[in-house]
Amino acid sequence: MKLLYSHTSPYARKVRILILEKRLQDRVDLISIDSLAQNWEDTVPNPLGKIPALVLDDKSILFDSPVICEYLDSFGDSSSMFTDDPVKRIKLLSAQALGDGILDAAFSIVMERNRPATQQSEYWLNRWETVINRALEAMALELKDTNDNLDIGKISFISALGYLDFRLPNIQFRTKQPILSKWWCELSERESVRLTSPD
Repeated sequence: MKLLYSHTSPYARKVRILILEKRLQDRVDLISIDSLAQNWEDTVPNPLGKIPALVLDDKSILFDSPVICEYLDSFGDSSSMFTDDPVKRIKLLSAQALGDGILDAAFSIVMERNRPATQQSEYWLNRWETVINRALEAMALELKDTNDNLDIGKISFISALGYLDFRLPNIQFRTKQPILSKWWCELSERESVRLTSPD
């Protein structure tokens, strides 16, 4: 299998963390590409033009990080990042959606700020930042009474907080959310988190 990714993509980071945690490095080749290049149609097999994309051995393509993560979770002998319990599964998928929602809003801010200043929308910049701050509060509640076991929800949280640290330090989640700051400082020393850092 081949994972097409960008070193700075937080969505790809989710998948890369899962690969390391599931010890699948020997089964998945990492291929770094530029999905924003002018000839992206030639390098990104995902019809949506996004990464990550997972090329399977039969040349079929999986895309969107939740789909790729769930597929790769079926391999390896280590503990699952998901669960078969329907109630717990919905909770995990909701946590993943929360982390991914933060990423969606943060990525939108980064892209909007790349536009000429006269074309930027203050309304949307403020709205996306409000969404992020509300979601961070919800994340802090999720992590208030949690264990140290990694799952797909926590992997999504790691990717979201890492991206805010990397691209939007002005959000200042460390000072606004001490629970998240403490959790992030502890998790950032984990090998899979260190090895996938965009810094």
